[in-house]
Amino acid sequence: MMKSVFITGAAGFIGSYAVREFVNKGWFVFALVHSRETKELADLEKLEKLAIIRGNITDCGNISKSLEEEVGRRGQRLDVVLHCAGRASDTGWRREFRKTNYEAVIGMARLATHFNTGRFVFISTTDVYGMKDFNGEPEESLSLENNTGNYYPEYKIRSEKWISQNLSRDKYTIIRPAQVWGIGDRTLTPRIVDFLKTSPFILHFGRWKGKNRWPLAHVKNVASAVYLAATLPEMSGQAFNILDDECTSMDDFYRMVSDIYLGGKKHRTVFLPMWTGLMIASCVSLISDVLNLKRPFMDPSLYALYSVSENLDFNNKKIRDVFDRTGTKFVTLEEGMAELKRNVLFA
Repeated sequence: MMKSVFITGAAGFIGSYAVREFVNKGWFVFALVHSRETKELADLEKLEKLAIIRGNITDCGNISKSLEEEVGRRGQRLDVVLHCAGRASDTGWRREFRKTNYEAVIGMARLATHFNTGRFVFISTTDVYGMKDFNGEPEESLSLENNTGNYYPEYKIRSEKWISQNLSRDKYTIIRPAQVWGIGDRTLTPRIVDFLKTSPFILHFGRWKGKNRWPLAHVKNVASAVYLAATLPEMSGQAFNILDDECTSMDDFYRMVSDIYLGGKKHRTVFLPMWTGLMIASCVSLISDVLNLKRPFMDPSLYALYSVSENLDFNNKKIRDVFDRTGTKFVTLEEGMAELKRNVLFA
């Protein structure tokens, strides 16, 4: 019998690549979508490689009922639940983060238990380590820390702890991507492009002056890691950092984005003390939080300022060992940038 996976956030950035990965590997996908549906999902449904299930991740009861009906109608067994959906934002109300990034995670984990799936795969983030300087330490040696007081890492940490405390080790895997990028990104790259369009400067705050590592994770590497997490017994009960091999600096990435999307627009580099950034970012975050904006009305937000001002030099040895052992393709920075250029050129 064909294996099947239930993917939340299937129309999102990571979710859509995960759908493609599983379909290409011969799996049937039950795809949860909320307010947005893509042509690719509709086409896959016509080809009977996928079934679309509509619902909000906070409504676990109705999702479970709809999924049960669809799985039963197709006479299949659900093998894996992959939870990609959530609020990927650095501003907004606490209760919104709690509902979407914690309570919904518990609901999806319980759904996986209800269907007796082989694995629950949860998409977390390297932000769970906190915003501070790192120097390639092994991920097993890093503790979970929300040193910025932001709701996004707070509820990712809570979710990870709940999963590890309430699911058997053989039933879950946690994936921690760094800054996910690639074709279709609607969060990270657009924010940088919007800023660079209107600013003649690239601004760097604090002591690193733009030379700190900006940990990138190509979306195809994330999708491959998710598939491996769903299928390899040795990955169960563990968390894996997902990030590119290359140590790309903050300044390097801004200039790469400018070269691709703005035709190499010239930007002067301006270095400012951290306190000036904190004044601006605190006001931006306060207003954006009050208005419950999923994206701050301008940059930098307070959380974004922390993330671009520290040396986030994480270690990816665990997942690279898995990729190498299984012969899985790992997309390089050069390959990913070339793909972006082609996409912009022919768009």
